[in-house]
Amino acid sequence: MIKLQGVFTAMITPMKDDGSIDYEGFRKHIKNQLEGGINGLVPLCTTSETPTLEEDEEDKMISIIMEERANWEKATGNRIPLIVGTGSNNTRDAVRYTERAASSGADAVLVVTPYYNKPSKEGIFRHFEAVSKVGIPIVVYNIQGRTGTNIPTDVLLRIADLPNIAGVKEASGNINQMIDVIAEIKSRHPDFAVLSGDDGLTLPLIAMGGDGVISVVSNLAPSLITNMVSAALEGRFEEARKIHYRLLPFFKAAFVDGNPTSIKYAMNYKGLPAGSVRLPLVEVTDSAKKVIENALKECNL
Repeated sequence: MIKLQGVFTAMITPMKDDGSIDYEGFRKHIKNQLEGGINGLVPLCTTSETPTLEEDEEDKMISIIMEERANWEKATGNRIPLIVGTGSNNTRDAVRYTERAASSGADAVLVVTPYYNKPSKEGIFRHFEAVSKVGIPIVVYNIQGRTGTNIPTDVLLRIADLPNIAGVKEASGNINQMIDVIAEIKSRHPDFAVLSGDDGLTLPLIAMGGDGVISVVSNLAPSLITNMVSAALEGRFEEARKIHYRLLPFFKAAFVDGNPTSIKYAMNYKGLPAGSVRLPLVEVTDSAKKVIENALKECNL
């Protein structure tokens, strides 16, 4: 089973003004991430605007990221884990997307709790059971704010007992639940990765035994987020705290008017490839722009 630890960027999808994908911008973004020392890449996730992407667009993005990752490995000898988002509220589609990721050479997949359907505990378990049969490592994505359903720790423990479950992206926002997951599941499955889904909770989660973060902010600041997490994982908490408090205003601003609208505006403001968003998302408000710009200045980004 793959061991996941560190910073994994929940990647934006750069777009042109007409809403088409900026594939060259995406290629540049991948290179920026790799040069920034990131520990892994997570395309086709929420931050990627996956609900509005066509399957042929997704296929091309996977092909590009595989190519750039191979070039990086050839040049540096460093293989970066690739975790592809394959979630759906249709279990058959989640299985199909996971099979596609496995056949493309991904190292793992990120599978969100089925949304909108609001399945029972048993339904949640059976959904992940079906996907686990594909045979590729799975990171469970728990984010009640988007799915309407929380995965309680007793259900996650059942899921963790399945084959091919590598860890969880914990975005419940409940630090007590995250601690319970560490206490009850990592003691039973030591390689089970508990990754924060909230940049602002990364440091406290690691302090309690967590493994890192699937980060939105690292789209903009991969080196800083990686340095913070590396310091925390190595027990250098004073150093990690300094970076955390430096970035704290932007941790908040990065979601001031939604995701990925806020992080894309920040990246555009700093001249990084991001571009527009697709409907139903729209550009951030003028008041949000000021919050983001002020946070960037305050954090010296």
